[in-house]
Amino acid sequence: MEILPQIIVVDFGSQYTQLIVRRLRELGYYAKLYNPDQLKEHPSPKGVILSGGPNSVSDPDSPDVDIDYLRGLEVPVLGICYGMQLLNKKHGGTVEPGTTREYGPATLSPENGSDLFKGLSESSQIWMSHSDTCTKLPEGAEVIGRNEDDVPVAIQLSDKFYGIQFHPEVTHSHEGRSVLENFLEMVDDEPGFKIEAFRDHLIEQVRGEVAGREVVCGVSGGVDSTVLAVLLHEAGTKLRAIYVDNGLMRKDETPEVVSQFEKLGIDVEVVDASERFLEAIAGVDEPEEKRRRIGDLFVDVFFGAADNVELLAQGTLYPDVIESATSGSIASTIKTHHNRVQKILDLQAEGKVIEPLAELFKDEVRALGESFGIPRDILYRHPFPGPGLGVRVPGEVTEEKLRIVREGDAIFMRHLKESGWYDKVWQAYCGLLPIKTVGVKGDERSYEWSVALRAVISEDAMTADWVELPPELLRKISNEILNSVAGINRVFYDISTKPPASIELE
Repeated sequence: MEILPQIIVVDFGSQYTQLIVRRLRELGYYAKLYNPDQLKEHPSPKGVILSGGPNSVSDPDSPDVDIDYLRGLEVPVLGICYGMQLLNKKHGGTVEPGTTREYGPATLSPENGSDLFKGLSESSQIWMSHSDTCTKLPEGAEVIGRNEDDVPVAIQLSDKFYGIQFHPEVTHSHEGRSVLENFLEMVDDEPGFKIEAFRDHLIEQVRGEVAGREVVCGVSGGVDSTVLAVLLHEAGTKLRAIYVDNGLMRKDETPEVVSQFEKLGIDVEVVDASERFLEAIAGVDEPEEKRRRIGDLFVDVFFGAADNVELLAQGTLYPDVIESATSGSIASTIKTHHNRVQKILDLQAEGKVIEPLAELFKDEVRALGESFGIPRDILYRHPFPGPGLGVRVPGEVTEEKLRIVREGDAIFMRHLKESGWYDKVWQAYCGLLPIKTVGVKGDERSYEWSVALRAVISEDAMTADWVELPPELLRKISNEILNSVAGINRVFYDISTKPPASIELE
């Protein structure tokens, strides 16, 4: 049985729309994203939020909404940014282009005691991103908040309809979470998003979709593929979990992954294709070509091992399914970087692909894993790129360079875990810099490689900041690497943000 969302978020194309859904779920309400023309597909939501978007409500082709239908639902409705402007226009107000585009921090001062701003400070920072302005409010509407220039940034159009010009879903709006909490208090329903209930729903859904067929899935030891495999196992499917060792894994990774799945009661088929991968990228120093060769060969190796696939399970997550295009559309298929492989496209066309995790965010996948009893160290393992160490060794990859990175990375990870920093960091690794420098070892000059340590914090990998690890910890790590990893005479710590740098070296 389908679990219907309590809150519908209508997607008008804002870059922040995913965050609205995520924040609502964090507050305990099951929310999903819908196109404007999909609104009527779910006739009984308990609340509706209209997202922001890049369009102007004055544009002839701008996204629209059926205001009479919204009124007929008799549920609280909150318009954010473009959503506020659209509600204002639909109620008879006027929206005009502003003199300047307003992007960045501003100050909210609530007024008139609206329940939407209950408990908020007299003034707090909000985040704006708009160019149009509500220049005239409809009859009966009330201003409930202004910015530092006395411009209305929040309105109440009726006892059910509210509009705010700022984005409460981003952390830059310091009391945005409280605004969403207040909106949810108006909803005639209790928080209903329980991961345990969703787990039971997923198990039944998987059983129905699989219908006795054999299911193949690729596993890497990462969070998504591990939770997916355990879900398929718990659903009682005929599961084939295939692990491809591409020769670009971290130190002792393959035996650790196999042991990890054995403890979870899942047999893993290991395909050792190390030599094939290293031969395929031998002499290749161009990053994209290296990625392409690794990716293409992985598909060949994986499907060669899988042979006749009755059903393929993929660990696609909700952010991969959402596509906030300028029209505010939601993708009905996976993003390009997931479905560009022709073999998978063919299987999709044949109805042989299932994506059981496609309605969950990463943190919800972890919560699902916890409900299955998967150990924390697996669920909170740092992300590891598909091309493996191939993107942590810029330029040509050799066995010698891989050895250096593996040994340096193992030392770095051990110190992070022993010091308690591993769980405070989103991702960390040791990479090889494609330069040799002069050093002194003993009484001799050395001319050896350099490594870079990188540790970042991030929510979604789209942006990242470097972590200020304690100098004494960095000193210990550097000393051990320099004294125990042959071929290294210099250790750097990467203090670059993303952007402009990427998280990985390639």
